[in-house]
Amino acid sequence: MPPLAPDAFEEELSRYLFERAEEARAVRVGEKETSEQAAIVARYAGLFTRAQHDALRGVEEAASGDVRERLLRLREACAGGIVAAELAERSDALENAILACRVDFDGESLPLRSAQARLAVLEPYAARDRLGGLVSDASAAFNPERLELLRCGERLDAELSGEPDPVRRSGELKGVDLRALASALESASAQLDGPYAKLRGCWLDRLLGTDRDDQPLSAHFSYVRRLSPLASTYTKERAVAVCLETLTALGFDLAGDERIRLDLDDRPQKNPRACVIASDPPRVVHLITRAQGGLADYQAFLHEAGHALHYAGCDPGLPYAFRRLARDHALTEIYSFLAESVTHEPGWHALHFGLDAVTAAANAEATRFLDAGLFRRYTAKLRYELGLWADFANAAEHASEYERLVSGASGFRYPRSGFLADMDDGFYSADYLRAWIRAAQVRAHLRREAGEGWWRRAETGELLRGLFREGTRPSSEDVAARLGFEPLDTGPLVAELAA
Repeated sequence: MPPLAPDAFEEELSRYLFERAEEARAVRVGEKETSEQAAIVARYAGLFTRAQHDALRGVEEAASGDVRERLLRLREACAGGIVAAELAERSDALENAILACRVDFDGESLPLRSAQARLAVLEPYAARDRLGGLVSDASAAFNPERLELLRCGERLDAELSGEPDPVRRSGELKGVDLRALASALESASAQLDGPYAKLRGCWLDRLLGTDRDDQPLSAHFSYVRRLSPLASTYTKERAVAVCLETLTALGFDLAGDERIRLDLDDRPQKNPRACVIASDPPRVVHLITRAQGGLADYQAFLHEAGHALHYAGCDPGLPYAFRRLARDHALTEIYSFLAESVTHEPGWHALHFGLDAVTAAANAEATRFLDAGLFRRYTAKLRYELGLWADFANAAEHASEYERLVSGASGFRYPRSGFLADMDDGFYSADYLRAWIRAAQVRAHLRREAGEGWWRRAETGELLRGLFREGTRPSSEDVAARLGFEPLDTGPLVAELAA
């Protein structure tokens, strides 16, 4: 069929992305055991053609301002649809193979994702070591398929964009210099060497025992992140109620928001990683978690609530491109990190769990340890990914660099076999890191404007509601400018993590 005009393309695109999002949701939450994305892609084959892509580019080049930005996002979505059409069958095959994979452990045959979830709650240290090794080996078996998908996707991205350098291509789309970002982040991470070493030594002794390995296997991280020895305080039965109360203090009635659909059930094939799937914002937004007990449940719920409130709070009158599409994920991650960071406040622990001041401060310190470790891990991941994509023809040779950089920064031993499974599309690591910087800047602004109790003040909710209404239109850097910060000012973040 001939190329569609931009408005017609946008309308059809919204239907396509809704179907794909709902299919992804059903598989992710364990309602379906096979993915059928290829069938959806096939139904919309006429929407994603090179002729359509060229037509959108032509209109975009003649436009300016918000119109040009909207057309750029539609063109990028068209390119994504072309790539999906080419790779859908292979992607489905990989996803279905992972869903079918089983891990034999202590007389049980566990789905791979259930085995990954089990690591967070398995008590004996040695058992976590064993199961972690089995999970790592099972996941590594899919590396050839992962690498082939990456190669095919990169070839198509280069062809459609006209930019053969994946680092430059991604940086131009995000509107940032990825290498300058990485340099600023590495400097910030280095400033945390001493404080993080002290936090890590203290909390790993408490969480894993003093007879632990000096550098525990990464399989222990989900157990550590759960703060499992503190699970009797942070029970999974109270998680939803406490998180809803936390949001209510900011003026958000998440439970009463019909646009946000909660999936809190536990299913064997449900992915243990919490997420939000914005199928049609602001009308249909799914918040998905899989509670296992421990503070991580509260943090995951609040993190995803930040995403959900952002998408459900956008102005329904915005063009679809500014409600659903974005150049990257750095903007929405600001709001998720900000909501999650309420758990860093000692007062929050005292208020909701009846803890004395000393205990509340200690438990809040544990969240700072986790946040510092994650920040350092993602900084190292970005450095690794920049190296891999700059030398993508030899991608497999960068596995040892992944192990060295990520293990060294985090203090956990990440096996080299995870060098592909631990890599999200499109330099998502850079988006997380930009959001870490920005969320700390927003908190610094809120402390000035609303005081140390910013996390339970209506002023915070008002600021966020105003930002949410803009949907995905602003960039993370736009938010920094509005608050009077330079985009790469890591000072507020370092000050928090090194406190």
